[in-house]
Amino acid sequence: MLFWIITGVIAFIVAVLLARALVMGRAGDEPPAAYDLRVYRDQLKEVEKDLARGVINAEDAERTKAEISRRILAADAQVQAGGDTGGQPQGAGRLLAVVLGMALVAGSVGLYLNLGVPGYGDLGLKTRIEAAKQRHANRPSQAEMEARMPPGNLMGDPSPEYVALVEKLRAAVAQRPEELQGYMLLARNEAALGNFKAAYEAKAKVVELKGENAQAQDYLDYADMLILATNGYVSPQAENALLSALEQEPRNAPARYYMGMMLIQTGRPDQAFRTWSALLREGPADAPWIAPIRAQIMEVAARAGVEYTLPPLAPAGPMAGGLSGPSKEDIEAAQDMTPEEQQDMIRGMVSQLSDRLATEGGTPAEWSRLISAYGVLGETDRARAIWNEAKEVFADRPEDLATIRAGAQRAGLL
Repeated sequence: MLFWIITGVIAFIVAVLLARALVMGRAGDEPPAAYDLRVYRDQLKEVEKDLARGVINAEDAERTKAEISRRILAADAQVQAGGDTGGQPQGAGRLLAVVLGMALVAGSVGLYLNLGVPGYGDLGLKTRIEAAKQRHANRPSQAEMEARMPPGNLMGDPSPEYVALVEKLRAAVAQRPEELQGYMLLARNEAALGNFKAAYEAKAKVVELKGENAQAQDYLDYADMLILATNGYVSPQAENALLSALEQEPRNAPARYYMGMMLIQTGRPDQAFRTWSALLREGPADAPWIAPIRAQIMEVAARAGVEYTLPPLAPAGPMAGGLSGPSKEDIEAAQDMTPEEQQDMIRGMVSQLSDRLATEGGTPAEWSRLISAYGVLGETDRARAIWNEAKEVFADRPEDLATIRAGAQRAGLL
């Protein structure tokens, strides 16, 4: 607001000066014609002095005095008539002054809208950073934000049968407070009912029971439920859970997305922009965090003072992770094969995929499918070897590794 006050005052002062110059014409309270008359008489005296000093000859002096005398007569006539010596009418001067003043003010506002950041605090960078730190340190707690949430269930009304099952689960968990699996089930089902407070309390118990064995995904799920309970607000409690997840998996994309939300909420759109723009570049295009980032990043960039062009949306990967199924000819040929021959054909297709991934690389879904396929074929050792290799290849890409882990689980490795 301070910027607007200063800009308005400066524009007003300049507009007043321009208006005075345009309306009054020349300084002083006397009419313009009288001022001109006085100037012409002074000029006539100067001509006499120049003639006496020999600066000009008599012929030039007479010609100059004649011209000045003519102007004196014209000015005197204007004084007698109470008019001006010519030029634009006084009303036109006033109109021009008003137009110029409006243009000056409008131009100042337009320039700020183009180069500035409307709505941002009128503070220096150092002051804004310090204010963001204070805002981060003093922001509301999880409980305070939950108290502000409107009543109601965003998940709709569940069926009575499902509610009854969850009530039985609650009772069972209460009777076995040290059983990890019960709390895992309870957290998932409470979230499905929209009871996010009960869900994150159950998830907190999961993290507690796992102790040092708690994984990044456990902390991420806990943070997710905390954030859902406050309708998108990242509380200090949720931030701590996200930091625990990132400590184990620094490139965990969902956790980084939520951290970007927190940075926006605490006044650091510059850091949020860097986080989100990196996530957009990394993809994949069909990841659940890409759409919300694309919907908000232009506003975040504007608040951060960054000129940014939203990149085109990259196409998602092929269905089923880029794996093509057997062709029509393969299916027809397999119908006439013995079980052993069919098994050999499947092994051949799996072997081709394995060779391609080893030489050309592939998508996480393809790695997952390959591990799962070897598990189905009973070749657990080969499945485990590929899973171990994948953990090295995708060590810095936790979201991709999570996709591959699903194949290891189907193969019975986990």
